[in-house]
Amino acid sequence: MSSSDASPFDQRAFDVRCEWGVDGVDALAGCRTFIVVDVLSFSTCVAMCCERGIETIPCLESDPEAAALARARGAELAGRRGDRYSLSPASLMDLPTGARIVLPSPNGAAVALQAARHGHVLAGSLRNRMATCARAVALRGPFAVIAAGERWHGGSLRPAFEDLVAAGAIAALLPGTHSPEVTAAIAAFAKAAPDLHAALLGCGSGAELVERGFAGDVELAAQLDVCVAAPELVDGAFVQLSQGSAA
Repeated sequence: MSSSDASPFDQRAFDVRCEWGVDGVDALAGCRTFIVVDVLSFSTCVAMCCERGIETIPCLESDPEAAALARARGAELAGRRGDRYSLSPASLMDLPTGARIVLPSPNGAAVALQAARHGHVLAGSLRNRMATCARAVALRGPFAVIAAGERWHGGSLRPAFEDLVAAGAIAALLPGTHSPEVTAAIAAFAKAAPDLHAALLGCGSGAELVERGFAGDVELAAQLDVCVAAPELVDGAFVQLSQGSAA
């Protein structure tokens, strides 16, 4: 990046960087490896699928071609919560090993697809924190940890507590210097770490899911380092690659 292209928001002085949403991806476009964090529930779903050899194909929730994409890839199409398969992590536990699924998402998928324009893309969550960091180190930095966030009813980004906490959990394990934004995320994780389940149940996103009958999804999302998958976006699908390979 030339000095004329530099921005005060690109955190270029640091090896490990952190931002929010699609615009945050573009702000950190100089990074080599991007980790998408959407705990409730896109990246949690992707980690759980990838662990069982299930290719997960991200697409925008508003994409009118989602059904056609699923047909073309020989994949299931996830629907809304309450459907057979959806952004509910619990619903995906019934997917057969080795299947494919198209997973529409308004936040995590949008961030992942945008990040693919700039570098390597991993899906990170609390469940697969250590595996994700190991793969990121193999791919090399600088590292961008992108908290996807949620949406207010008006469409603007709502910073999501659970994504901040997981971003901090992941960033804490990445090598190199930390931006102030990363330091703040790590502090949020440290505060929540003694009881992640309670912290996620108590935050806005968790409370909303409990109210809708999806408390089990919050429990799955709050589990730390229980998943060995490090989903990487390759040719439009999140898959598990060898930890030792890097482009």
